[in-house]
Amino acid sequence: MPPATPDPAPRRGGAALELLVHGVGGATPQDMLGDPRTVRITGDTTAAVYRRTDDADAEQHPERYEDGPVPEAYCWSNLTSGNGARALWLLLLPFMVVNLAHWMRPTARGRSRTVRLYGMLVRLIALSLTVLLVAAACEVALDLTAWQCAGSARCSGDSSWIGFLSAANDGWWSQPGRRLSLAALLPAALMGLLWYLSNRTWSAYEAQRPPNITTTAQPWAAAGPEQQETLRPALGRPGFWYGRRLVARLRAAHTAAGFLVIAAAVAGAAARHDRGADVPALEVAGWALESVLAVMGVFVVAVVFRRGRSENVLDNRIDRAVITWLPGGSLVLLALSMLYASWSRPGWLSHGTLPGDTAFQVLTLAQGALVVVLAVAAHLLHRRARHARTALYGMGGPAVALLACALGGVMTGGVAQRVADWLDGPGTPGVGEGPITGPPVLLSWQASVIPVLLLLLLVPLGVLGVRTWRTARDLAGRVEADYPGERPDPVRTRRIAGTRARAGLTDAAPALLGILCTATLLLGAGAVAGARVSGEVPVVAFDKAHPVVEAAVDVAQTLGSWLIGLGFILFVTWGRRAYRDASARRTIGILWDVGTFWPRAAHPFAPPCYAERAVPDLTWRMASWTANTGGRLVISGHSQGSVLAAAAVWQLPAATRRRVALLTYGSPLERLYGRWFPAYFGPAQLRALDGELHCWRNLWRHTDPIGGPVRVPAEDGKPQVDREALKDPMVYGRTDTHPLPEPVLGHSDYQADPVFAEEREELLDRLPPALPRQRDESATPQGSSGRSSG
Repeated sequence: MPPATPDPAPRRGGAALELLVHGVGGATPQDMLGDPRTVRITGDTTAAVYRRTDDADAEQHPERYEDGPVPEAYCWSNLTSGNGARALWLLLLPFMVVNLAHWMRPTARGRSRTVRLYGMLVRLIALSLTVLLVAAACEVALDLTAWQCAGSARCSGDSSWIGFLSAANDGWWSQPGRRLSLAALLPAALMGLLWYLSNRTWSAYEAQRPPNITTTAQPWAAAGPEQQETLRPALGRPGFWYGRRLVARLRAAHTAAGFLVIAAAVAGAAARHDRGADVPALEVAGWALESVLAVMGVFVVAVVFRRGRSENVLDNRIDRAVITWLPGGSLVLLALSMLYASWSRPGWLSHGTLPGDTAFQVLTLAQGALVVVLAVAAHLLHRRARHARTALYGMGGPAVALLACALGGVMTGGVAQRVADWLDGPGTPGVGEGPITGPPVLLSWQASVIPVLLLLLLVPLGVLGVRTWRTARDLAGRVEADYPGERPDPVRTRRIAGTRARAGLTDAAPALLGILCTATLLLGAGAVAGARVSGEVPVVAFDKAHPVVEAAVDVAQTLGSWLIGLGFILFVTWGRRAYRDASARRTIGILWDVGTFWPRAAHPFAPPCYAERAVPDLTWRMASWTANTGGRLVISGHSQGSVLAAAAVWQLPAATRRRVALLTYGSPLERLYGRWFPAYFGPAQLRALDGELHCWRNLWRHTDPIGGPVRVPAEDGKPQVDREALKDPMVYGRTDTHPLPEPVLGHSDYQADPVFAEEREELLDRLPPALPRQRDESATPQGSSGRSSG
């Protein structure tokens, strides 16, 4: 009898590499590689590729790795949560949120002008947030401190640190203009700090040129804007992760805008006095200075109007005239304004408040109008490319922009309210009990609507809680059906079903955000209207109303004032805690892992985009390793790491991309990014990515609150990208192989499931065999040899 023919072995094509990319919150190379002994292959202390020490020279000993790929770990967590100083990025949260709104636009089809309008509107909203921040700083330093408190004998007498500014001392600094000029140094220092932080992070991120590994002409580079999304996804364009020019332009414009706001506050107060005095020379100087400030403001808005960035090529141009003369000219105007205000004006006394109330009302109305127009533009874009999965029917960008404005208002209003209470001592600003008038009326009205907003949110949150409980109850039978042959355990079933139901809360986020933004818009409009009509704080405005109404308004204003102040204090406290507490620093890092994936295209003072370092790192590593070895590569991304992996694969040349397999697990590619950023991760873009890859597999669980299926249909005979949902827990009850209860893993430990190794091996077997090693300098990034440098 002839011997049995052995089963054919899987196709092994020589060298193989698995490039692991961790998700949010970071991970150590030791945890990712399952070995306490690791060595850095390439990179620095911020972001690097690691291997196990025994695998450092794997390319020289391929016979050792016939049974599996060489594992490598790319660690990027220090890009977002490396040190305590970055915890202060919490204070830049509104800037980060408005930057997200830029990338949330719906897919454009034949609407290139609307796309440009959408981007311009978001940049204007971002500029208004900078103006709001500086206006709040001016309100605190100039109005409340230098104008009101220093002009009041009671207030300055109670505060020894401000006594030298007191009008009662009749000293050199007692004149209001000189006090304002000195106080202007505080908001000017704030603008200088923001400029410094933006410039420093720009040098570390945007200024680093990514590798240009594309050597052939691209047919889509010369196409019109309305055709480029069809011909080539945006994330695959050479200049997408290179925002150096745009950030430099926006930084110059926002810095200039901040200095101009300070100059206008200082010069405006002096000019208003001079127009009522009999000094023609000073009156003419005031008019001339205010006119020049207005012209310079127009220039700033014009710079913001123009995007000034190209994604089709690596745009190395720098608009030196803009980034040098615009902030420099505004700084000169600020110095001239301070000099003009410091001119001696005997008899000038400060009383009442500076016209900050009108300024805040105009700014709030402008933000509301911009958000409404942005919503119209988003609707026009969405109706040309509708998709049922798109969050808020394409209104995600306007909703997030409104949320950024609300966050900015809460933070700035909270600071103004708390400083006013501190300066006023036991009195209540604005009701005649204290020595100062207090902050603008609008801030008090905004404080009054915050408790109302929180009460309104209790209704949808309650409905969501009841629905989650009912969903968990209904899932009990399905959970037990997933484990046939097991003896039902009601406690175990409820725990698994409850985890699945809570994981589905992520899909309710669009509806909750829509309700929040609608209520915020209506209540904000009511606050502006109330402040405009009453001309005084709510307590005084309703002093003749029904006692119940008066009491409700009083409670709302007081509670709201404390809430916004408490919120700001919590932000600062959390930031200070992160200096000493690694766990708090890690939590803040998770926020930025999600929020700072996108380049700074709207606000230059937002936290930097870590993907502008991570994506080129991954692209360079994949391209260099495959070019040097001719081997097969699986890039394996978990959670946010799967988004980085997909973005890096998009950047590869077509020939390299065909030698790379993508394995994603716990991936938010469709569930979060596809729904909220449809122009970049929408259904068409994910289908295009699958078509350009040789193979792609996605793993997910019903219990995962972040990851989910990518919903890419199988085409051209290729297998389905999504595998059926993994069982979680892997085993329902106790067995001989699992004598202890298995945990419900949710979003973590996908590699613990045996299915993970099976899918990885299947992807490697589907890739073409390794090619003979070639030295093609045109396709290999300079300086990448794939050798250990550890």
